[in-house]
Amino acid sequence: MTQLSMLWKQATLQQLPTVRWQQSSYLNHLTTWLQQWAAASLIFSRGRAIATVLVALVFAVAPFVSTTLIGLLLLASAGIWILLVFTDSDRPPLTPVHLTVLGYWGITTIATGFSPVRTAAVDGWIKLTLYLMLFALMVRLLRSPTIRSILIGVYLHIALIVSGAGLRQWFFGVDALATWVDPDSSLAGTTRVYSYLGNPNLLAGYLIPATLLSLAAVFVWKRWVAKALAVIMWIVHSSCLVVTFSRGGWLGFVAGGFVLLLLLIHWIGPRLPKFWRRWSLPLVIGGTTVSLAVAIATVAPLQERFLSIFAGHADSSNSFRLNVWQGVIQMIQARPWLGIGPGNDAFNLVYPFYQVPGYTALSAYSILLEIWVETGIIGLLCFLWLVVVTLVQGWIVLQKLRATGDREGFWLMAAIATIFGMMTHGAVDTVWYRPQVSVLWWLMVAIVASYYQTPKPDPSQLDS
Repeated sequence: MTQLSMLWKQATLQQLPTVRWQQSSYLNHLTTWLQQWAAASLIFSRGRAIATVLVALVFAVAPFVSTTLIGLLLLASAGIWILLVFTDSDRPPLTPVHLTVLGYWGITTIATGFSPVRTAAVDGWIKLTLYLMLFALMVRLLRSPTIRSILIGVYLHIALIVSGAGLRQWFFGVDALATWVDPDSSLAGTTRVYSYLGNPNLLAGYLIPATLLSLAAVFVWKRWVAKALAVIMWIVHSSCLVVTFSRGGWLGFVAGGFVLLLLLIHWIGPRLPKFWRRWSLPLVIGGTTVSLAVAIATVAPLQERFLSIFAGHADSSNSFRLNVWQGVIQMIQARPWLGIGPGNDAFNLVYPFYQVPGYTALSAYSILLEIWVETGIIGLLCFLWLVVVTLVQGWIVLQKLRATGDREGFWLMAAIATIFGMMTHGAVDTVWYRPQVSVLWWLMVAIVASYYQTPKPDPSQLDS
């Protein structure tokens, strides 16, 4: 059992001498003189504030502007991250999450080099690189509780505008921009809101983090007015997500909410009476199951939309995905190890050779299949390793915050729950590849990584 425990710790990178490596690295010595120079510069000495504004701007404009403008902001954020690496005297530790992200980027780089459509894959590689540089910048910034609260607050307030516009579409009606409901279904005339994002599935993916973070804000924000605002945010975000009628979004919403509820019970567990410590978890699981069953049984639109998940080819949306997945699996079989290279441009060039006739697609409609087809089984395993390491590190830090009662732990719980929610939604859709959602995924991973604390050396190991 001890060997299995040690193997698990090694696999999830729980014991890494990253601080000693950073202190002895050539980069550390190279940047010392640059930091002294930057400290005397009016602009460079304010690099952290500039970076915060840039990242906040990414979340502030993402739902409303073109992907080109978002790309320019990501490029600017990448530039300020490079600047901070060389000039900022504060050197946060290199976390296990960083190492898995670097590994995933490395596999993607190799897949790009071996891609049969290399030029298109390079474009996807550049996009991924910008996202990962944004992640690295956010980890550096989010280590400050103040900046963490600011950036999350910016996203929640912008999401409130987006959700408000979505609810307005629900109450006053809006023309569908595409056929999002099976025309043979009784829900064919149902309004599916899309707000500023132009797609109900994309809107649902955008709002999953908002529902969970707004619930966490109820506990983190100190003033009663702010707490009331957080409750309003949760109601508005949740209501808007429901009326997207995105089945994948619903699954992600339920999965993320359930995980957050379990984490909250774990958080307050030591303060509960003995009876509730024993029975709270079974009661929550049973109560959640019964509540969902009653809602599905009594609300006709919810019932029909839920049952359509299991309708197979009888539902047009299901049939479309199943046929796309058939073509994607053939693509994976043709290039199983390193895939075709990253990005939707590479996918669009290769997929037509494998598609089921009549089922054109811009993506694999499953994030796991998408990563598999782009970077092969090696890239998929590396990505799953990234997710596992992120969750393990989040759980380790959560225990420490729980012991001290630090309310910042609620942001961490929301981020962990959102990872579960977005993974659940992503299993049946690829809205992650839209920048409005992709930046939120990396925000969640960055939030978890930002809590990382350098483990103290084990005395037994030092003696040996």
